[in-house]
This record gives sequence, structure tokens and C-alpha cells, in this order.
Amino acid sequence: MHDTEKKCAIVTGGSRGIGREIVVSLLRSGMEVWYLSRSEGTGAARLCAEAGVPEGSAHWVSCDMGDAESVEQALASVLEQCKRIDVLVNNAGITRDGLIMRMKDEAWDDVLRINLTGAFLTCRKIGRIMASQRGGAIVNISSVVGIMGNAGQTNYAASKAGLIGFSKSLARELAGRTVRVNVVAPGFIQTDMTSALPESAQEALEKQIPLGRIGAAKEVAEVVEFLCSDRASYITGQVLSVDGGMAM
Repeated sequence: MHDTEKKCAIVTGGSRGIGREIVVSLLRSGMEVWYLSRSEGTGAARLCAEAGVPEGSAHWVSCDMGDAESVEQALASVLEQCKRIDVLVNNAGITRDGLIMRMKDEAWDDVLRINLTGAFLTCRKIGRIMASQRGGAIVNISSVVGIMGNAGQTNYAASKAGLIGFSKSLARELAGRTVRVNVVAPGFIQTDMTSALPESAQEALEKQIPLGRIGAAKEVAEVVEFLCSDRASYITGQVLSVDGGMAM
């Protein structure tokens, strides 16, 4: 059984990259975390060890964010174990890049379904619970691309810009129940994908960033943890870019 005194958090796409760092950061802050993803990644026990918390503080739930039934079943599984949900972080997302003239319908549909509809499904279910318990924090992970746009990513930019409008509207709907909804928009962050880029490509990326470097996933995760905490109790409906100044 989980510790009922701990805050309970759900993180989608929490098995790797930024999502994994968010899980670790929330664990370090004293929360019990359920992470939803198609694969378990390094596993819940490893995440607990990394965060320096007791084993059993993190839990993996298999979920395909592009499948509404899978999302419903995953959330039901979490709610069987934790009746109160204090935090929801929608981090799951995919890219299917390509110029619009060559973009297939499936590339558009897949990105919008996972990146935007997936967040709608979790927010609809968990938002109702948070409203009834009169408290909670939701953080949706957008992208600097949703603010600036990026050639070859019309589908991804649409999904991430849509997430911003969705979150601001949801923040207005839930504020009266003391449920806060905010957005974090990462810029270029060090991941497996950016690490695989040639050095020349990485240098070109860095030249677009006023701070002159690519960000770390931990730097995004710590901002998310702050917005989920009581230290951010008077912040809602905001978009916080963690991008080294790219979108200013």
C-alpha cells in the first residue's frame, strides 16, 4: 500500500528523457509517482534509487497515450491504488516531422492524437477528481516550437500550441476549485536525439540560444516540480519557457 500522507502524482511519458527526470524530481520532493508509458524504461526501482527514496515510491503503468481505452484503463489502475491525485503532468509526446506538402494524414493524426488528445483525456478524468477534492496542480509540457513555430513541424507545432490554449482555458475552468493549470515549454534539451546530432549541428543549435548552450532535462524537471508544489500556489494559466532565451 502507498503512504496516504504522501502527495500522489501521475506523469505521462515518464520512462525516458524529460519525463523520466520529472518523475525523479517529483520523487525527490516527497511525492509518490505513477508514470504512464508504453515501456517501463529503466524501471521503477531504479528511479527510486536515483531519487534517494524508498523502493515502492514509483510505479509504472503500461499505457498507449494514443489509445483512449488504454488511457482510461491506466488511469483506473492508478485510482484503484490512490484515491486522491495531487499532481498531473502531461509529458507524453511524439514527432512525425516533414514539410506539409509531403505530410501524410497519419503523421498529422498521430501527433495530434498523442500530444493533444492524450492530454485532454487525462485532464478530463483527473480534472474532475481534483475539482471534487478542491485542490491539485496540472502541468502540461508544450514546446518552444508551439510558441515560435518550426519549419517541418506543422503537426508538432499545432499540437503544442493547442496545448497552450487548452491549458489556459482549463485553468479558467478549474481555478474556482483551487486547481492550478500551467504550461512548461522546453527549448532544445539534451536528449538521446540531440546527442546523436553531428557536432556541427549542435553548434548551429547553440547559436540560436542566447544563453549559448543546450539545456538539461533536469532543468526542465525542476521547473515542473516547482509549479506542482505549494511554492507556486498563486500561479495558474501561465506558460513558462525553459529555453535559454530562445523564444523571448
